[in-house]
Amino acid sequence: MRKPPNDTLELSDGGSGHVPERTCILTREAAPRASLIRLALGPDGVVAPDVRAKASGRGAWIGVDRATLEAAQAKGKLKAALARAFKTGAVTVPDDLGERIEAALRQAVLDRLGLEARSGNLVTGGEKIEVALRRGEVRLLIHASDAGADGRGKLDQALRVGTDGEERQGLVFPADRTILSLALGRQNVVHVAILNPAAAARVRDLLSRWGAFIGRDAALEAASAASGASAQYGAGEGYEGQE
Repeated sequence: MRKPPNDTLELSDGGSGHVPERTCILTREAAPRASLIRLALGPDGVVAPDVRAKASGRGAWIGVDRATLEAAQAKGKLKAALARAFKTGAVTVPDDLGERIEAALRQAVLDRLGLEARSGNLVTGGEKIEVALRRGEVRLLIHASDAGADGRGKLDQALRVGTDGEERQGLVFPADRTILSLALGRQNVVHVAILNPAAAARVRDLLSRWGAFIGRDAALEAASAASGASAQYGAGEGYEGQE
């Protein structure tokens, strides 16, 4: 099985167990840098998201959700904090910075899922996933936001069986089956099971950061969409997206 490149942020510093931390420029609170979002200053003075923390030069880190970021931007607090972080007043903050960050976080998750799929670290298709779940082979279960209640509940039950109740339910992906299918290059993907522990950790970390930024309300909307999807796709459908 080919090992995909790990382009997510390092959670620890080598084998020392030290977790690198950074300070949010808005709250001034320190947190593991893997949970924060890096902003970079371009040569033209325009601030851009650098969610993979790969851009050269000085960076500024934020650990707030989109609503808080945009409120700080509207009040001028974000630009002032960025000017201090970058040590220059020549800073331009795009009006749609929050939207750009959200898009970049989403793309990072989708790219990672695509890599894990090509490396053979995940399974799709309700019946295949249920077998893997009951065997205790699944390390992360993901449902599309528009997954039907029947299929989602059936797989969540299999997850509880396979983990002796330690895991109660899968994660609701903050996008629908169309986006999930495009990321994996497959048709009608509604549920995804990740089998490799390291792959599951990589995807979970990126999903957590995306979910934290879009905020609780958006996450609840995704969960509500999943719960109500059976009304659209049929309450007695069983598994959706069988391949």
